Amino acid sequence: MNKPIMAKATAVWLVDNTTLSFKQIGDFCGLHELEVQGIADGDVAAGVKGFDPVANNQLTPEEIETAENDPAHKLKLKFNPAATGEEKRRGPRYTPLSKRQDRPNAILWLVKFHPELADSQIAKLVGTTKPTIQSIRERTHWNISNMQPIDPVALGLCKQSELDAAVQKAASKASSEGGSMSDDERRKLVSTEQSLGMESEPRMPTAISGLETFSLSEPDEDEKQADVSDADSFFNLPEEDDEADEEENRR
Repeated sequence: MNKPIMAKATAVWLVDNTTLSFKQIGDFCGLHELEVQGIADGDVAAGVKGFDPVANNQLTPEEIETAENDPAHKLKLKFNPAATGEEKRRGPRYTPLSKRQDRPNAILWLVKFHPELADSQIAKLVGTTKPTIQSIRERTHWNISNMQPIDPVALGLCKQSELDAAVQKAASKASSEGGSMSDDERRKLVSTEQSLGMESEPRMPTAISGLETFSLSEPDEDEKQADVSDADSFFNLPEEDDEADEEENRR
């Protein structure tokens, strides 16, 4: 159910000017029953001026009278045609003026460390536009030489849960498309906490890849016996064999 504007001030007015129950007022204003009781006792909303829902076109006197006569009746907000579709309005995330200068650095961080994120996801996270993201991706931004990648969570532009949700969504989309990913890409698609908890795999530089198959230790005894140090001794027969052949020819 829709809630009235200035809900706590409206509750103050209803407590002071009606005989509605605390539960009825709490349900209408989106407050807990005990919080409404605290307003009546003066412990909550001290100094808050009441906001008249009848004069501000949120309740009708007939609706209040019906609820006063029936404790089980729930107050209904007066229909306002001008407010139709107001909650469905969507737009870019609002960024305070003090943090707007940090948005390019946050975009650069997202583009560098999470290239799997779509431009629409980045725009939603930090409240920017797609042309700005594209210029940073292509390094054609006017201030690209002075930009430094900074985590948008550290800058306060988005929450860690929002960033993790966007990364997980990108991971699900990539897996559904059936694209093959490397270990580095797969590591980027997990959340930040999961990535920090993963064990780092030992890697061997490509320049010496394959050297692990060779042994630098001394050869064993069998290898020493099989080693032929003199090639001439392998091809030349011993002298004793030559004398035996000459004696056989004489016979």
